[in-house]
Amino acid sequence: MTARSRSSPSPLSPQALVDEYFIENRTRLLEIAAFLDRLDRADPTGDAADFRVRAFREAVGLLGSPGDRLMQIQMLLSDPTSAPLTSLDRKSALGAYDRWSEEVPS
Repeated sequence: MTARSRSSPSPLSPQALVDEYFIENRTRLLEIAAFLDRLDRADPTGDAADFRVRAFREAVGLLGSPGDRLMQIQMLLSDPTSAPLTSLDRKSALGAYDRWSEEVPS
């Protein structure tokens, strides 16, 4: 049984999905491309030290792969740890988990 056969079918036909959502997702793709272009101009070497950029680039790479892209990307960006922090480390969420850090969360 494949992931596709386990999920419920879309109530919309493929054509209806494209008609309804193509323009808004085209806009999102252009925004992502612009963001990546700005990053490339700011860091021509492409080795951004920020873990969020590394995770973002990995997530973009998953878009072209088959399977449950939503789940793969959600898991890529999520904190896999289950132990509670002893104290809050930030006032706001970062949007990605720093799995490259050698620092152990407290």
